[in-house]
Amino acid sequence: MKLLLLGDEAIALAAIHSGISGVYAYPGTPSTEITEYIQNRQKADPASERIFCKWCTNEKTAMEAALGMSYMGKRALVCMKHVGMNVAADAFVNSAMTGANGGLVVVAADDPSMHSSQNEQDSRFYGKFAMIPVFEPSSQQEAYDMVRDAFEFSEQNRIPVLLRITTRMAHSRAEVETREDILPQKQISYPENPRQWVLLPANSKVRNDQLIKDQEVFEEGALNDPRNRFMPGEDKSLAIVTCGIAYNYLMENFPNGVPCGVLKISRYPIPRRLVKTMEAEGINRVIVMEEGQPLVEEMIKGMISSDIQVDGRLNGILPRAGELSPDCVRAAVRLAPHKTFPKDDIVVPRPPALCQGCGHRDMYAALNEVAAEYENSRVFSDIGCYTLGALPPFRAINTCVDMGASITMAKGAADAGQFPSFAVIGDSTFTHSGITGLLDCVNSNANVVIIISDNLTTGMTGGQDSAGTGKLESICAGVGVDPAHIRVVVPLPKNMEEIKNTIREEVEYKGVSVVIPRRECIQTFKRHAKEKKK
Repeated sequence: MKLLLLGDEAIALAAIHSGISGVYAYPGTPSTEITEYIQNRQKADPASERIFCKWCTNEKTAMEAALGMSYMGKRALVCMKHVGMNVAADAFVNSAMTGANGGLVVVAADDPSMHSSQNEQDSRFYGKFAMIPVFEPSSQQEAYDMVRDAFEFSEQNRIPVLLRITTRMAHSRAEVETREDILPQKQISYPENPRQWVLLPANSKVRNDQLIKDQEVFEEGALNDPRNRFMPGEDKSLAIVTCGIAYNYLMENFPNGVPCGVLKISRYPIPRRLVKTMEAEGINRVIVMEEGQPLVEEMIKGMISSDIQVDGRLNGILPRAGELSPDCVRAAVRLAPHKTFPKDDIVVPRPPALCQGCGHRDMYAALNEVAAEYENSRVFSDIGCYTLGALPPFRAINTCVDMGASITMAKGAADAGQFPSFAVIGDSTFTHSGITGLLDCVNSNANVVIIISDNLTTGMTGGQDSAGTGKLESICAGVGVDPAHIRVVVPLPKNMEEIKNTIREEVEYKGVSVVIPRRECIQTFKRHAKEKKK
């Protein structure tokens, strides 16, 4: 069957067809649609074999839960955006040491050009660092096909596999030919060697030696993968190395065939023999085209003769930062640029803004008024819709670094003598990685006011379930916050004086205060209202 699918949807459908028993994820663009697709398929087909597909509290819990399912001999998929790999890193890196039992595939969706992210890190480094095989599709069809291969390779070699995609792969559509041989879920089976799942030093040393030996096996697998191949060309002086979606950009510019040799890489570790095949053509120059950081560019330099010139992102042949595109690839191979049209003066930049009717707006309006009453007040914020409070008309926040950092940064500032020290965090981000920061505040009785802006959902990524819904007061009290200083308000213009007075009172309290402005996200409110009318 042929279907028109997003890259994310192709991965999700392939995982279902590969017999997964669970998908574990925390929503993050551009990975969110993978889990949503599986959830929607389950709703549309209640008779289908059940797949566990609820959102996790964060990426670390997702990775660990999937590792537990793998331990039981069943196949599991883990999905996250690139910065989520930082959160999952402890479990991910150690999963190379435990190995896998049931197939375990981790999808990392990178975001070059930072369309919705605070950096553009390259997840392939995590695969190299952990010594875990990496698959990187160049098309939606390859993404679909790779998922089945990745699960099978994971089980055969008892190792997790990282599947790395980027924004354009995740969010563009193409025709995908699906398989007819849909696999059932695996039965429970325990690991043959349970000792390797107990990472005491004595066991880890043995496992580490085996993991190093297995690198040859992983490289051989990449060498024998037909998606990794060298295609000779008439021009023997030049070769182009393409990684992932860069291959599509190159071929778009050469519909009748590339005149020089092309080394296509869609799987790592890089097969050295393929690189040597390219070198044997007698080339004197290589251009490396890859999304993200110059990982392959640097590695290629160490694999071929120093007499061969290696060009790419490092020397400016391709842009050092941001996404690749057919146009910048075209410039790199010295083709004349396509004709373009001038920008229309009518079209003006439109920065993102908080939705009209959003509760975060009323929260910031009140916070700004109170903060202005104090000299040098500081607001430490976090990752979520409310990060838009940094922009006009509010200009309300001073920092935004990573998930959960608002609370701990506010604490550190208070420790240094800052007063007042505010933290603004969303309900989903709070349960993701803010609770431990709150515990630090309680343990040192930090003089901070923590505002958990609760819109009852994970609004930034489309309204997924939030782990803390209905539990925030209990969580804060359980961590040790004095219940008298856990205050709930309703962020509406008519309640503005009450909200401001509540914040003022908690600023004057010398200890840990939590203010929870709670009102449903306007987008999910509209959605739920429509559903009720049906």
